[in-house]
Amino acid sequence: MKSSILCRMSKVVLMAFVFSLIAGSIAFAGDQDTVKIDINKATVNELAKLPGIGKKKAEAIVAYRNEKGKFNSVDDLKKIDGIGAKTFEKIKEHLAAEKG
Repeated sequence: MKSSILCRMSKVVLMAFVFSLIAGSIAFAGDQDTVKIDINKATVNELAKLPGIGKKKAEAIVAYRNEKGKFNSVDDLKKIDGIGAKTFEKIKEHLAAEKG
């Protein structure tokens, strides 16, 4: 009887372990699929597709980049009129600022 209970417990523990491995793999794979837009190369059309960024804000980003030069970091977008904390929080995970 004790071995029967131990056998069932072992199966439950093994199933939980396998499930956690599968769930972790799926979460990791999802992170790899995130494509980031390089704000130093992106076009108005590419930027306009970001959440909370329409054509006007996308044009402002490109104009700022053309006037001031490449962005040093994604945080530099906060310097642009119309991109406040809420908008920045929506888009930051979708962006990169490549130096090259």
